[in-house]
Amino acid sequence: MIKNNDVVYIQYTLSDQAGEVLEKTSSPIPYLHGHHNIFPKLESMLEGKSEGDKISVDLSADEAFGEKRDDLRRVESRDSFPDDAQLVVGSQFEGELPTGEVAIFTVVGMDGDKVYLDGNHPLAGQPLHFDVEVTSVRAASPEEIAHGHVHGEGGHHH
Repeated sequence: MIKNNDVVYIQYTLSDQAGEVLEKTSSPIPYLHGHHNIFPKLESMLEGKSEGDKISVDLSADEAFGEKRDDLRRVESRDSFPDDAQLVVGSQFEGELPTGEVAIFTVVGMDGDKVYLDGNHPLAGQPLHFDVEVTSVRAASPEEIAHGHVHGEGGHHH
């Protein structure tokens, strides 16, 4: 049964509110249970489950990637980017928020010298649905627990 400090391998299908599949795992992915490596509601619903168990979880926008935030949209001039930057709609760049946090900004439009950026997650503002299957569970190593995340084969970081 899944409990804190277990490494849990799951496969999932992520859908939007209309049932359109947004993402589907092709092989099991691991997370360290109890260390906030996945959405809290999803983690809570997996507590006590075992290998082979399946769950379905609906997350509100707030429980998933949050609501869209206007303060994460900005307009920059073309010359604020390096000369070799590939500026096309969909390009992504790291940028700093006023709080000092780093965010990933996506180019959502361009008009002359203006580059329109959005630092919201692409799924922000959307309720999401997860269908999850637990494929295996194991105890985490002391190093994984200390680091707060799963390590790969031979102790390598993911």
